[in-house]
Amino acid sequence: MTDFIPPKKKPIRYTAPHILQTDEWGELKSAFGWYAVRAKAGTLSAQILFRKLPLGLTIAYAPKPPASLFRKGVGLGVEIDRVCKENHAIFLKVEPDGWEADDQLDYLLEGWRIGDPIQPPRTILVDLRGTEEQILGRMKQKTRYNIRLAGRKGVTVRAWDDVDAFYEMIQTTGGRDGFGVHAKEYYQRAYQLFVGKEGKTSAELLVAEYEGKALAAVMVFISGNRAWYMYGASNNEERNRMPTYLVQWEAMRWAKEHGAELYDLYGVPDHDEEYLEKHFNGTQRNTGLWGVYRFKRGFGGEVKRAAQALDRVYKPFLYALYRTFKH
Repeated sequence: MTDFIPPKKKPIRYTAPHILQTDEWGELKSAFGWYAVRAKAGTLSAQILFRKLPLGLTIAYAPKPPASLFRKGVGLGVEIDRVCKENHAIFLKVEPDGWEADDQLDYLLEGWRIGDPIQPPRTILVDLRGTEEQILGRMKQKTRYNIRLAGRKGVTVRAWDDVDAFYEMIQTTGGRDGFGVHAKEYYQRAYQLFVGKEGKTSAELLVAEYEGKALAAVMVFISGNRAWYMYGASNNEERNRMPTYLVQWEAMRWAKEHGAELYDLYGVPDHDEEYLEKHFNGTQRNTGLWGVYRFKRGFGGEVKRAAQALDRVYKPFLYALYRTFKH
């Protein structure tokens, strides 16, 4: 893993693997067309997901293993290769848990190729250190105003367990903003594994309501001292009450209360901040990741780009066919 260093602040040293490297995430993906294998060498490990193809072949994907595993001299590479070959992988795609600008990411590029990312390559990270007033103070004035306005207009936030209603809401969001939506069973399984697991707090589903009617919701995940806003939804009612702002703030408060120092807003357009700030107000910038950038930028975080996705190829001819098909 690679520490996040906010401007003019001490580094935030990650205390646990990325949420996509947890056993629960492996269980979630195993219920929807993948299976998980953990490659281990001493104290090092990386979870690899495999998707079956015809003729006994697979494609392999390691989402967000610690970036340090891919530095020169680290001994896990041989075991990763063994696991992938044993599972007849055409290639392995790795998206390291690190940041593009970190010079210390010394990848062993021999045998690797630059690959296309699966996770959103660019995000906004919010520093949760300090008091709540200090966190609010780092936000843009309009966002602070909308958070407080929601409270004044009678919006309340609470933990929620109505995944069916959340799914209906997220379908509305997907249709309005141009996002893909998982099957209902995916969100149900995610809730069971991360929120409903007895004795372990790995996630929460929060809903913003007005007079008992659900208006907006978020599912936030936590691993160690990091939290991720993975899924969010809102309907088209009472939007003037700013429920999305309050529920996002309450998700940050929940994460902070559970030990998070960093909150990942997970996904903005893949452009540098100067370009984003120059263009997000355009008339065609109201849907997809542009639409959420308008919202997310207000929470006072830093725009960061993930380390480059890498492909390790085991069957070059089939890899070339796969890439031709995908593109």
